[in-house]
Amino acid sequence: MILAMGEFFGDFGMLLNRGGYVMIPLLLLSICSVTLIIERAIFWVAVNGRASLQRLAEMNAALRKGDNERVQKLLVTDRTPYGRVAKRLIDDGASDAVALEAVDGERRKFNRYMIVMSTIITASPLLGILGTVIGIIQSFELLGGTSTLTDPRDVAGGIAAALLTTAFGLIVALITLFPYMVFKGQSAHAVDRLETMIASTQEGYKAVQKVAVHVGVGDPE
Repeated sequence: MILAMGEFFGDFGMLLNRGGYVMIPLLLLSICSVTLIIERAIFWVAVNGRASLQRLAEMNAALRKGDNERVQKLLVTDRTPYGRVAKRLIDDGASDAVALEAVDGERRKFNRYMIVMSTIITASPLLGILGTVIGIIQSFELLGGTSTLTDPRDVAGGIAAALLTTAFGLIVALITLFPYMVFKGQSAHAVDRLETMIASTQEGYKAVQKVAVHVGVGDPE
C-alpha cells in the first residue's frame, strides 16, 4: 500500500514537472468531474430505474381514473421527484399554477451541477492550451537565450511536454462531455414524464367531476 502511494505521488510529481503548474487546476477539475459524474449517475439510476418507471406507470393509470387512494398507497414507498409532484398535485390540486411550481422545483434538482460540468467542459481545453502556450514560450526563450544550445532535442522535448497540458485538458473535457449529454437527456425525459403525470391528474379530476355531476343530476329531489 505504501509502495503504491509512493509510486502514485512519484508519477504525480513527474506529471506536474512535465506539464507545469497548469496541471494542478486540470487535476482538480478532473477530480471534480469524476465526483459529479458518479453523484449524477446514482441520482438518475434512482429516478429513472426500472422499478421507478413501473411505479410511475401505475401511478399515471390511477391518476387518470381519479383513484387517489391507489396513488397514496404508491406514494408510501416513492421518494422520487415523480412521487413528490404527484403528492403536490393531490394535496393542492392539479391547476396549471400548482403544476408549474411543482415541476419548476424538480427541474432545479434535475439540472443540479449541470452548470459546473458545462464549465469544466469549456475550461479544461482552455487551461490546457494556456499550459501549452506557456511551455512553448519557455522553449523559445531557450532558443533565444545566451546559453549555447548543444542538443536541439531539448527544445523538442520541451514542446512535447508543453503539449501534454492540451492533451490532458481535452481528455478531461471529453470524459465530462458524454455523461453531461446523457444527464441532459435524462433531465428532458424526466420533465416530459412530469408533464404526462400532470395531464393524467387533470384528466382524472375531470372524470371525477363528471361522475359527481352525473350522480347529482340523477338524484331525486
